Amino acid sequence: MHTLVCHLLAKDDESIEKIRRKLIEAARVYRKDKETVDWLVMQDVHNPRKFTIVERFEKESSQKYHLENPYWKTFDPYVVP
Repeated sequence: MHTLVCHLLAKDDESIEKIRRKLIEAARVYRKDKETVDWLVMQDVHNPRKFTIVERFEKESSQKYHLENPYWKTFDPYVVP
């Protein structure tokens, strides 16, 4: 099992809902990727600008299917620093 934990901070309060919707959409897409065990999204209850994404893959090399997913091109602009 290979697990990635990613932390994301929305740039401002106005971005929170847009990011939240995009992360929910991404989870629905990425959970279907080959060798993906799960793709979980969490939002901090004390600071709604903070999100955590837990990506679980069968093995480290399984990430390649995630990165090759055509959806990445629409998701990447939301998570680029």
